[in-house]
Amino acid sequence: MEIEQRGDTWMQRALEEDFDLIILDLMLPGVDGFEICKNIRAKKDIPVIMVSAKKDDIDKIRGLGLGADDYMTKPFSPSELVARVKAHLARYERLVGSGIRENEVIEIRGIKIDKTARRVWVNGEEKAFTSKEYDLLTFLAQNPNHVFTKKELFSKIWDMESIGDIATVTVHIKKIREKIEFNTAKPQYIETIWGVGYRFKV
Repeated sequence: MEIEQRGDTWMQRALEEDFDLIILDLMLPGVDGFEICKNIRAKKDIPVIMVSAKKDDIDKIRGLGLGADDYMTKPFSPSELVARVKAHLARYERLVGSGIRENEVIEIRGIKIDKTARRVWVNGEEKAFTSKEYDLLTFLAQNPNHVFTKKELFSKIWDMESIGDIATVTVHIKKIREKIEFNTAKPQYIETIWGVGYRFKV
């Protein structure tokens, strides 16, 4: 077992070294548990248990939405922690040993896209998307920071040469923003690159 007191040091070790399971305190100096969890999930598929004195549901939802496998509120007994650690390790070993893979999921700053189930959550709340809205959002999220023209997106998502009405891309981007953005006038996810197209910011 390895213990780190600072979040920034722990995040670096968690990303560079191999661990079977990570118990992550939410309140850490340097970098908080939310940021560490997000970065771990972007690169690794190992059990993460988040522990915190914060009891608000919004913190639990945020932690689980960022990819934590479990959220334990302090105080808790050592035996309960041990039991949960054993349960998550056993579950992970069964999945790996049996060759069964969990659903393919994309998680970026509070947005969770389950590619296997074709479902989307924004800050823990599931949102309904049409087929093309989902395809467009997923394509952009899978290619973060890459700028695509409307013609490229029309060709990729509508599976045809861009000889039709590419204005449909603009309409779909607008509808997606209404579902994922806190403020559509200042989008934090899908950014308009004027005169070029769109990109998904990370």
